[in-house]
Amino acid sequence: MQLIPFEMERMQSTWENQVEYNLSESGVLPFQLKEFLEADELAQLWSIPISYGYTNGSEELRTLIAQQYDQAQAENILVTNGSSEANFLITWALVEPGDEVVFMLPNYMQIWGVAQMFGAQVKSFYLTEVKKRWQIDWEQLESVVNSRTKFIAICNPNNPTGAQLQPAEIKRIQELAARDGCWVIADEVYRGAEFDGPKTTSCWGNYDKTMVVSGLSKAFSLQGLRIGWIVAPPAMIQNLWAYHDYTTISPNVLSDKLACLALQPEKQAKILDRTRKILHQNYALVDNWLQKHSDIFDWIPPVAGAITLIKNRLNITSQEFSDKLRMKKSVLLVPGIQFQMENYFRVGFGGEPAPLKSALDRVSEFIAARKEHGA
Repeated sequence: MQLIPFEMERMQSTWENQVEYNLSESGVLPFQLKEFLEADELAQLWSIPISYGYTNGSEELRTLIAQQYDQAQAENILVTNGSSEANFLITWALVEPGDEVVFMLPNYMQIWGVAQMFGAQVKSFYLTEVKKRWQIDWEQLESVVNSRTKFIAICNPNNPTGAQLQPAEIKRIQELAARDGCWVIADEVYRGAEFDGPKTTSCWGNYDKTMVVSGLSKAFSLQGLRIGWIVAPPAMIQNLWAYHDYTTISPNVLSDKLACLALQPEKQAKILDRTRKILHQNYALVDNWLQKHSDIFDWIPPVAGAITLIKNRLNITSQEFSDKLRMKKSVLLVPGIQFQMENYFRVGFGGEPAPLKSALDRVSEFIAARKEHGA
């Protein structure tokens, strides 16, 4: 198998702890245990044996996850080590050499790379900017789905744009998939991190060849637990569980218990309320900064997640912009080319507000210096 490097993940792991300001992070400020747990909840951890847990996730956790989805039961859930393992297992289980996979762009690029490594031809369709909203290029999507398509992979809410598909758009994707009998794989890891209004409509429940991937790393600010999951028909869950036996075998037993605590209705509501407050506070800083640079930036405000994709009119590639900004100003952001979107870059704004403002000020200094030198 020929490895296709995961450029964004390698860039982040190389530099995120080396720079003073990290704007490449796509999650929300992580919890500390002392603010996440009550005293009685912490006490529950003392008696847990540090052993292997349920390899598919405890019954309690799978039941709590299932409650997030209409008409789902514990048998519809497989717990994984982060949503990244979930994506890997699904792609491994479905893709054979010569298959075709249809992939939304821009997007988190894991499935894009793994599908190719397993021998699939990946065909893409784009979200495009129409009237200050990211919208699917339907003509392009319909042109790439056919009888050889194994699945359509979407991300909703979307990484890196922060855009949200409407129920009618989800239905149209599923109807297109049903036409040729392929699966829909929906990465919904940012569901619950909406700025306003109800949770994003899930793809689950309207088409029987749907699988949903999600986890606690984004909206729930519990990145270090590495708890993800797959929602799928019971027969597919049994199949994926067999593949899971060959990877990480089981989730961490302490993470399983902490995830159960996080998904209790009252605590879950508090967690997501915290997320929403951070998003509102921090995006106001980003928007104010963007307004000051409206001569060189175009953007569509995100509706979910602590990320936004910004188009620039600078005479520089996105990779060069990112590299020079890191070297000269010790600020890390994600170049758009890593999402197949040249002339864009992604900014993460889920951290503390003071460092965010300082980081944006440094980007402004970098831009001013380029303007001064006519670059």
